[in-house]
Amino acid sequence: MNLPSFIWLWKIAAWAMGFSVLAYLLLAVTGVWMFRTRTKSIAQPSWLKFLHYILGASLVGLVLLLLAIGIVGTLGHFGSLGHSSHYVAGLVVVALVLLSGASATLIHVKPWAWSLHIGTNITLLAGLVWVSVTGWSVVQKYLP
Repeated sequence: MNLPSFIWLWKIAAWAMGFSVLAYLLLAVTGVWMFRTRTKSIAQPSWLKFLHYILGASLVGLVLLLLAIGIVGTLGHFGSLGHSSHYVAGLVVVALVLLSGASATLIHVKPWAWSLHIGTNITLLAGLVWVSVTGWSVVQKYLP
């Protein structure tokens, strides 16, 4: 195929990944803050839980955007998927983010959901490192 350069798509992906990591870090901070207010009987700011939910929804949206960019860009550039371990790493991160988001909606209904949410988010840290490292090698293929 004679397609235009996809460099603009990779720039969007780079920004989205940066914002994803920032959202993850802010989620960790607000999550620890919420945990401490519960365990130490400290008054929780009324906006804290809402901010945590907004950040979580933003992370889900950003990761789904990254998934779409990865699929469109890779298919457009190579014509097929699965050219590197970044593909697997990306799918693992998408799955972990979706599991984390789903478990978050169950925390007040199912007692086990909180443990699943926390465990998933700890695992997600390793997933984000993995997808970042493999993503760097993918980026090198597209740079002139």
